[in-house]
Amino acid sequence: MTSGRAYTSTRRQEQARQTRRAILDAAARLFVDPGYAATRLTAVAAEAGVAVQTLYAVFGSKRQLLSDLIDVTIAGDDAPVALPDRGFVAEIRALPDARARLARYARHLTETHERQAQVMLALAGAATADPDAAAVWRKNLEDRQRGMTMFAADLNTTGQLREDLSVERIADVLWLAMDVHNYDRLVRERGWTAEEFQQWYVDTVAGAILAPPH
Repeated sequence: MTSGRAYTSTRRQEQARQTRRAILDAAARLFVDPGYAATRLTAVAAEAGVAVQTLYAVFGSKRQLLSDLIDVTIAGDDAPVALPDRGFVAEIRALPDARARLARYARHLTETHERQAQVMLALAGAATADPDAAAVWRKNLEDRQRGMTMFAADLNTTGQLREDLSVERIADVLWLAMDVHNYDRLVRERGWTAEEFQQWYVDTVAGAILAPPH
């Protein structure tokens, strides 16, 4: 009996995960086109093939759905693992050279932008007129700033950064360079390849924050 209950519980958890994923996928499509403000939750539920009551039971509100969508889009999955605890962060920290760390981060950043650019640009546009979207956008900016402050501190341990720049100023450079608008303009608008974007990121950031070779 215990085995049967465990199987039933596992199956229900998987069904719940699939339902959540379907709603998030539907929101990702509709929040981009026709847009966040123009999309009702009834439309998201219909697109996901679930009842709107189910959507409310899972997310509670449109704002929470948007916030969770941004988190999942950035992470690439809905695993309950914070970004600082993900494998790519350990890989970056294991590299002894600052430029090598920037190159590994550039690969992660490019993969993230490939996945999230449309959703993030839609959020940025919605934030200009919708208070809930603006709150989610501000949270994302703050999260990015905290993340880049951590990255700046990690890079500083290499002893290869410019001595005239504070960790805070280095974090600001990293924060600006990672902005999705850079990827959108260079790759989506100007036709750069992912590899060219990564090289641009490394060359630009390294030139701004690394100490010149002796």
